[in-house]
Amino acid sequence: MDFEYTDKVKNLIAQVKGFIETEIKPNQELFEEQLAKEKWSTPAIVGELKAKAKAQGLWNFFLPPAYDESPGLTNLEYAPLAEEMGKIIWASEVFNCSAPDTGNMEVLARYGNTEQKKKYLEPLLNGEIRSAFAMTEPKVGSSDATNIETSIIRDGDDYVINGHKFYISGACRKQCEVMIVMGKSDPDGENRYTQQSMILVPMDTPGVDVKRPMQVLGYDDAPEGHAEIFFNNVRVPKENLILGEGKGFEIAQGRLGPGRIHHCMRMIGVAQVALDMMCERANTRVVFGRPLIKNQSVREDIAMSACEIEQARLMTLKAASRMDTHGNKVAKELIAMIKIIVPNMTIRVLERSMQIHGAVGLSQDTPLAHMYAYARTLRLADGPDQVHMMQLGRNLAATYVKV
Repeated sequence: MDFEYTDKVKNLIAQVKGFIETEIKPNQELFEEQLAKEKWSTPAIVGELKAKAKAQGLWNFFLPPAYDESPGLTNLEYAPLAEEMGKIIWASEVFNCSAPDTGNMEVLARYGNTEQKKKYLEPLLNGEIRSAFAMTEPKVGSSDATNIETSIIRDGDDYVINGHKFYISGACRKQCEVMIVMGKSDPDGENRYTQQSMILVPMDTPGVDVKRPMQVLGYDDAPEGHAEIFFNNVRVPKENLILGEGKGFEIAQGRLGPGRIHHCMRMIGVAQVALDMMCERANTRVVFGRPLIKNQSVREDIAMSACEIEQARLMTLKAASRMDTHGNKVAKELIAMIKIIVPNMTIRVLERSMQIHGAVGLSQDTPLAHMYAYARTLRLADGPDQVHMMQLGRNLAATYVKV
C-alpha cells in the first residue's frame, strides 16, 4: 500500500499551505472584527479570499472524479489538503470545501435532477450561496434515520412539511439559502427504510421558523451556527423532492460516508496544530527555573501525541484509498473505525496541549478551547461513537459465524 503523494498532490499541498500562510492566517484578526460587527453573516474577507482561491484553481477539491463538476481528485488525494484546511476553523470555506455544503453538493451532483442542479448545485459549486442539511431532531435518536418524525406529505402539486429539527449547522447564516430536509413521506409503510424522503426547502419559505442558535460547549459557531428550526405547514413544490419518494434513507447513506471521512481528515489537522503548539510551548516556557521540555512527562506527552496522530492519519489514508478502489460500501468498516478513533485521539492531544499551556490553554488567547469543542462535537456528529461501535462490532463478529 503506497501512500506516497504524486507530484500533482505535492504541488497542491504546497499551494494550499502557502495560501493559508499568506492569505488566511494574516487575516484572522480581521475575520473576527468583521464577524463581531455582523454576527450571522459571512465576513467580507472570506468572500475576498474565496475569489482569490478560486482564481488560483484551489477550489472544490472534495468532489470525487465520478462527477462532471469534479476537479479530479480522489479521496486519497484530497485527504492531505483537508488536513491543512482543518488547521484553521474557517479555512475550508475559503476553498469551498466546508460542511455541510460539501455533503449537499455531492447529494445534488449524485441524485439531483437538471433543474435542481441548475438552481442550487451551480451556485453552491461557485461559492455564491450556502446551505444546510436538516436531519437531526431533539425528540428521537437521530443517528438512526428511520426514527425521524418530521412529515413530508404530498398535497396536490406540493409537499407540506411539519416537524422540529435542531443542531442544523449553517442555517443561522444570512447567506444560507436552501436546506435539504429529511422527513417521512410514508410513515406507515411496511419497509422502514423507504418511509423517508429528502426535499429542498428554501430558507425564506413561509412556515420555516429558525428559533435560535444552539450552542456547542458555550460556542455559537457564528456565522454558521447550529439552528433549532420548526417547520409549520411549510409548502414547497413537488419538483423540490430529491430522487423520488422513499429514497431519503438511500440518499442519507450515500451522503454520510464521504462526510465522515472529510471530518476525520480535518480533525487530524486540528490535532497536528495542538501538537505543534505543544512543542513550541514546551521549548519556550520556563517554569521552576528550566524549560518545560526538560520534564519527562512533557516529553512523553509530545511523543505519545505524535504516535497517535500518525496512527490516525495512516488509518484515514487507508480508508480513503479503500473508498477510491472498492467503493464506499466496501470501506464502511474502515470509515467507522476512523470515525471512532480520530475525534477521541484529537481530544487526547488537545488535552495534553491545553495542560502544557496552563490557564492560557483554556482561554480565548489560543484556538485550543474552540478546537476542543469542535473535536468533542464530532464524537456525536454523523453518528455517536456508540452507534458506530455497535454496528462495527456486530459486522466484525458476523464474519466468525459458521454458516
